[in-house]
Amino acid sequence: MDRSDEAVRQARIDLTAILRWADRLGLSEGICNHFSLVVPGTTDRFLLNPQGLHWSEMQTSDLLVVDPDGNVIEGKWQVEPTAFFIHSQIHRGNPSARCVLHTHMPYATALCAIDGGRLEWISQNALRFYERVAYEEEYNGLALDEAEGQRLREKLAEGKVVFLANHGVIVTGPDVATAFDDLYYLERACMVQVLAHSTGLPLKRIPDQVCRHTSEQYETARQQAVLHLEAIKRMLKREAPEFLE
Repeated sequence: MDRSDEAVRQARIDLTAILRWADRLGLSEGICNHFSLVVPGTTDRFLLNPQGLHWSEMQTSDLLVVDPDGNVIEGKWQVEPTAFFIHSQIHRGNPSARCVLHTHMPYATALCAIDGGRLEWISQNALRFYERVAYEEEYNGLALDEAEGQRLREKLAEGKVVFLANHGVIVTGPDVATAFDDLYYLERACMVQVLAHSTGLPLKRIPDQVCRHTSEQYETARQQAVLHLEAIKRMLKREAPEFLE
């Protein structure tokens, strides 16, 4: 196996691992939602989970390779239409977004269902997203055309994370480890916020200068994301080794 083939194999393993793990964490929803990753060595192909498979049963061989026009280059399954329109537009217009994760995970989506809902700077986990979040304020139905995909892509010019009104979130990153680590901690931050709101007591907000400083500290500690992903893969290899097939 040459180096390029090995890079693609590892990309498949990484993407399948986070699909499986996201389901274990309760971040999935039925057979909906989708993760994608630019195929290593290309700029116009991306790996995508197929329509109809539950994340808990995903195997590396199930992932599709899709081109920007929605054609399946590799794979035996179909592309879910909203997955194509969201992910293709983001990959086309945001080269730095090599990994794109879209979920309806419960606590983050709860903030999307609040009029004027915002991620509040009230916990350490939230601060990793300081000045990195954008908000799409209008819900236009299912993303079933290029225009809707473009609208969501444009929001990503304002941040690496987008909260979609009445819908869910999109998290992007330069690689699987970074994107999934952000997805995980975004849901944790939203969970703390929803729980804090539920007390009916005032939120304890962190001063802007501390938010900015802490956010910068997070940027120097990105190796944690790699270690997080490696731990996930070790656990899956022990408990569900068939994910590698």
